[in-house]
Amino acid sequence: MNIGIHHQILLWAFGIACLLGAVSAKTRFCTLGGVSDWINMGDTGRMRAWMFATATAVSGAALLDFAGLIDLSVTASLETAFPPYRTPFFNWMRYLVGGLLFGIGMTLAGGCGARALVRVGGGNLKALVVVAVMGVAAWSMLYTSLDYYLFLQWMGVLSPDLAAWGVPAQDLGALTAAAAGGGDGRTAGWIIAAVLAPAVFAWCLASSDFRRLDPALGAAATGLAVTATWYLSAGPPGQAWMEAVMWMETPPPAAGAQGLTFIAPTGQTVRWLLAGGDLSLVTLAMASAGGMIAGSALWSLVRRGFHFEWFADRSDFIRHIIGAVLMGAGGVLAMGCTIGQGVT
Repeated sequence: MNIGIHHQILLWAFGIACLLGAVSAKTRFCTLGGVSDWINMGDTGRMRAWMFATATAVSGAALLDFAGLIDLSVTASLETAFPPYRTPFFNWMRYLVGGLLFGIGMTLAGGCGARALVRVGGGNLKALVVVAVMGVAAWSMLYTSLDYYLFLQWMGVLSPDLAAWGVPAQDLGALTAAAAGGGDGRTAGWIIAAVLAPAVFAWCLASSDFRRLDPALGAAATGLAVTATWYLSAGPPGQAWMEAVMWMETPPPAAGAQGLTFIAPTGQTVRWLLAGGDLSLVTLAMASAGGMIAGSALWSLVRRGFHFEWFADRSDFIRHIIGAVLMGAGGVLAMGCTIGQGVT
C-alpha cells in the first residue's frame, strides 16, 4: 500500500511521541513534579531533567540548523511554522499572562498537558476529564473570537514590532546581532546555543539528584523527541511534506515546521470531533498527542501499572476543572506549554 507523505509524517510523529510517552511514564518526567520536588524535598533531579531536556533540544535544533538539515528561520512566519515562535511582533504581554494562567492551571490540575496525556494512558480518569476540558478551552481560544475579545485586542497595543527597528525576529540570535550593530542572527544563534547548552548540561550533571537513571533518561528522551520532530517537520521529510501540501486540494491544517506541543492538539481534537471525525483535519500535533497516550498505555500494561483513578471528592473535581480551563486558555495564549513553549 502506497502511503502519501502527509500520512507518513503523521505516522512518524505518532511513533516518536509513542516512545516518549513510554519513557515519560517510566521516568515520571514532569515539570510541575520538578518544581514540587525542589520546593518540598530539596530534590532537584526532575527540575534539572527539565533543564537538561531543554538544553538537549536547543543543541539538537542548533546542530540541525548548522548542518543545513533544517532552516529555523521559517519559524518567524505563520505561513511556514506552527506556532510561529520567532515573529518580529513581540507580544510580551501574551506570553506573560498566558504563562501565568497556564502555570496556575498546571498546579491546580496536577501536571502540565504532556503529563495529563501520559496519565490518561495509564488509566487516570481524572486526567481524561482534564484533557477534555482543556481541549474545549483551547478550542475556544483557537477557533472562536474569544482570544481576541478577552486578550489580543488590548495586548497587541502594548506589543512592539521589532521589524520597525530592523530586527527580523524575536529570537536571541536576531536580538544579539541587532544589538551588536548588525550581522547574521543565525550565526549568533548557533554561538549562543554552543555556549548555553553545555553550561546547562554541566549544571545538571553536577548534582547527584540528576545522575540517576530516571531523570537522565526522561530528560534525554524529551529533548531528542523534540529534536526529531523538528527534523521531521522542517528537515527533508518536512520539505517534501510542504511541497505536497502546496498541491493538495484541501491542505491539512497546522502544517509546517514545528516541534512538540501538547495544548493546541487538544483543541484541534475538539474541532476534529465537531467536524464528525474528518481525517483531513488530523494534524501532526494531534498525532503526537495520540502517541503520548499510546506509549504510556503500552508501558503501563507491560509493567502492570495500568489502573483507574477518579476524583477524591467534589473539591478535587472543581480544582481540576478550573486548572484544565486555565491550562487550555493559557497554553494557547502563551503559544505553548512547558514542552511546547519551554523545551521546543
